[in-house]
Order: sequence, then C-alpha cells, then structure tokens
Amino acid sequence: MYAVFSTGGKQYRATTGDIIKVEKLDAEKGATVELDNVLLVGEGADVQVGTPYIEGGKVTARVVEHGRGDKVKIIKFKRRKNHMKKMGHRQYFTALEITGIDAVKAKAKPEPKAKAEETKAAPKKAAAKKAASKKTAAKKAAPKKAAAKKASSKKTAAKKKVAAKKAEDQGGE
Repeated sequence: MYAVFSTGGKQYRATTGDIIKVEKLDAEKGATVELDNVLLVGEGADVQVGTPYIEGGKVTARVVEHGRGDKVKIIKFKRRKNHMKKMGHRQYFTALEITGIDAVKAKAKPEPKAKAEETKAAPKKAAAKKAASKKTAAKKAAPKKAAAKKASSKKTAAKKKVAAKKAEDQGGE
C-alpha cells in the first residue's frame, strides 16, 4: 500500500519502510510523527482520492535524522557591467522512516438511488431545452423589427435632404 501526503508545501509518495527527506520538522531524533494531510491512499486497483484530503487518513513515521542538503549554487551575472555575484544555499531537511499508513475506507454509495435521480432529472432537462428554444425564436424575431425601424429612419433622412435641396433651389432663384 502506498500513500501520497503533503508536508512543508510539497507532496511525497511513500510506502511502509521508505526513508524520505522532507522539509525540516520540529521533532527530536527517534520521535514518532503523524502526518494527517493524506491526499491519496492506494493498493493496486483500489485507490482512494481525497477532496483534498482523506478524512481519517494518516501516515506515521519515525524521525531518523536532521541535516542539510547539498549546496545549491546561485550565480547572478550581467555581461559588460563588471557584475558577477556567487551565492550558495543548503536547505535543512528531516529524514523520516515511514512506519505505517492508515486510511478510513469510504462508504459505498447506493447506486439504485443515483439511477432514479438521473431518470427524474431527464424530463427537467427536456423542459429546459424547450424553454431555451422558445427564447431563441423570440430573439430571432426582435432583430427584424429593429431592422425595419432603421430603414424607416433612413427614408426620413433622405426625404429631409431632398426637401432641403428644393428649398435651396427655390430660395436661390
């Protein structure tokens, strides 16, 4: 059986007996630690996935050692500026030996109720589709009316222009 748990902002996959280096924990060497942020527990085809965590799931571990990891080198360099800066960092870690994985099995959901709900929901969906089709038909009719109004306003504007030209012609004579 394996588990995926989170600690220190990272996620780890572990089985019983593994030794894993995690972010530094406040615990004495040889102490037992319980990690309850279990995301997934599985064995073969039987896998439980939490949302986000499995209720009642926990991973127990024993602290093996505390230490510092390998040095990570950081170089900042700007060409033609006579600037180069070298730095290094060693991250603290805690080595854990996984001693046990516990998970509460999820209750089986009754399927007949779920099937009955699906059949009840189907007629509601059909009614919703009919209502939606009526709305689209109403929307299609609205632009035709608006187009007719625009055409009439163009005609009145054209009539005004013609009347204005006639008035200029008559006044100029």
